[in-house]
Amino acid sequence: MNAGIWGKKIGMTQVFSEKNKVVPVTAIDLSNWFVTAIKTQERDGYDALQIACTRKRYNNQQFSADWLKNQKKYFGHVKEVRQAKPVEGVAVGNALDLSTILEIGKSVDAFGTTIGRGFQGVVKRHSFAGGRDSHGSMFHRRPGTMSFMRTRGRVIKGKRLPGQMGSERRVVKNLEIIRLEPEARVVLIKGSVPGKAGSLIFLKNIAG
Repeated sequence: MNAGIWGKKIGMTQVFSEKNKVVPVTAIDLSNWFVTAIKTQERDGYDALQIACTRKRYNNQQFSADWLKNQKKYFGHVKEVRQAKPVEGVAVGNALDLSTILEIGKSVDAFGTTIGRGFQGVVKRHSFAGGRDSHGSMFHRRPGTMSFMRTRGRVIKGKRLPGQMGSERRVVKNLEIIRLEPEARVVLIKGSVPGKAGSLIFLKNIAG
C-alpha cells in the first residue's frame, strides 16, 4: 500500500451511511496528479514517489513526456511521498490508482494548513471573554495584565497575546474513508480537515 497521496480540498457535505445515518464528510479531489519521478534506495538513498499536479489549463489532458522538461510550466505543485519499501508497478507518467492507495473503511491522517486570519486580538485568537460592556468599564477587548514580572520589563514566555492567527500546519488523525469515486477521482472522508476549499491536503495511510 502506498504511504499516502496529495489532493485538493473541495469542501464539506453529508452522505447517508449503510445504516441510513447522516455522516458529515469532506470531499477531496485527487485528480490530475501524475508520477514525475521514482526515487530508489540504491540511487537516491531512500525510496519515494515524486508526484505533481497539473496547472488548471492542463487539467484532464493526457500526460506528455515533454512536461518533465519544463515542470514549472505544466505543474502547479510538485510533492514527494516517502515509501517504506521500493515502489513497484508504477512508472513515470502514470496517474495514481486510488484503489491501490486508499480503501473504504480504513483510516487516514489528514495534513493541511489552517485558514489564515491575519493579526487578531486575544478575544478571537484565544477566546478571552473581554471586559464588561456596562457600568463604565473601559477594559473591553484588551488582553489584561502582562504578569507579575511586568514591572521589570519582562513578559513570561508563552503568554497569550494578540498576534498572527491561522496559516499553521495541522493534522487531524484517524479519519475514516467513507466513499471512493474512481471516475471523478474524489474521496470522501468522515469529519473535517484543516484548510479552505482549494488548499492542498495530504492523506497519510495508517499502518495496519
